[in-house]
Amino acid sequence: MPSQHRTRRRSRRIWAIAATAVALTAALVAPAAATASPPSPARANAAAAASVLMRDYDPVKGWWPSSWWNSAVALQTIEDYMQRTGDRRYLSAVDNTFEKDKGQFPAGELSGDPLLGDFTSRAIDDSAWWGLTWVEAYDLTGNQKYLNEAVIIANYVHGYWDTSTCGGGVWWNAEKTYKNAVTNGLYIRLTAELHNRIRGDHTWLGRAQSAWAWFTGSGMINSAGLVNDGLTDGCQNNGSTVWSYNQGLAVGAGLELWRADHDPKVLATTRRLADAAITSPALVTNGVLTESCDTLSVTCDDNQKQFKGVFMRYMMDVADTTHDPRYSAFVRTQAATIWANDRDDQNQIGERWSGADSADFPNYRDWRTQASALSALIAAVQTRDGHHG
Repeated sequence: MPSQHRTRRRSRRIWAIAATAVALTAALVAPAAATASPPSPARANAAAAASVLMRDYDPVKGWWPSSWWNSAVALQTIEDYMQRTGDRRYLSAVDNTFEKDKGQFPAGELSGDPLLGDFTSRAIDDSAWWGLTWVEAYDLTGNQKYLNEAVIIANYVHGYWDTSTCGGGVWWNAEKTYKNAVTNGLYIRLTAELHNRIRGDHTWLGRAQSAWAWFTGSGMINSAGLVNDGLTDGCQNNGSTVWSYNQGLAVGAGLELWRADHDPKVLATTRRLADAAITSPALVTNGVLTESCDTLSVTCDDNQKQFKGVFMRYMMDVADTTHDPRYSAFVRTQAATIWANDRDDQNQIGERWSGADSADFPNYRDWRTQASALSALIAAVQTRDGHHG
């Protein structure tokens, strides 16, 4: 009968619509994991190295015992990893460190450098490392408490800016015995980062600009475009070792300041520093970033083990920002060399990225060397917007 025929056709249409809805739901939910693209080799390598680094993190104490500034750099490296890859599995460690260690550190944990609370200490550079770490924690989470902490630390560091000796610059320590590259590179990067995140700021920008003008005119940058370690008592370049982290921080400082004020002269100086670094035999051997203590006749101390990673953090930044293929190629070379030559079967990575080893001066592997190498691996990861080393 016609009415029954129409009813059967309507029922078939309703069933077809329902079946289509079920199929679409299944396609959106169930097969998603099966069809997801596998991580790129660079991303997988970084993830494996990050996992090894986190094995040495002490969740009870909230750091990597027993190195305070090295722990700040290691934590920021993990933040770099999360920022670069979108993998947020270690966010709880960031907050754990903040909550566990924000107050005065337990007595006796650190000899010779007692902490003063709010991640500050009598080592002014150590304090600034933590300032940068909390700025990036703010970038990752949007939680204002991290940015507020970075401001507290930056104000503490600024308290050691002094124009009565050498016309400016931040002292390296509370005893005011040395003006050096690392402390002032940190100060410029930190103050410029704060300006770039605090709406309506003028104070931090002015401090960053003043510090950059002083630093680039201080004489610490030699005629080859390389950064020596610091100044003599007579305010002259002391000719001391060109360490990779001093060079990297100078690059990072200039780049963040350029983001703040778009001064082409600042960017030009920044690129000159980057160019000098990747072409100098003082820092590169056979295309591989090499610290002066990376030779087979000596080994790096616990501080120096992490220097190259700092350089790579800011080389990643300049490669992303300028899209210069030379910087990108340099970054990729470091990551490839590390993974091919400097990794054991547990994905632990050593001090010498070339993999060179000797019986008397072995290629040490610990969490500091792991964090350093991880920065190079992170830099080689391509981001969603196409940036990569």
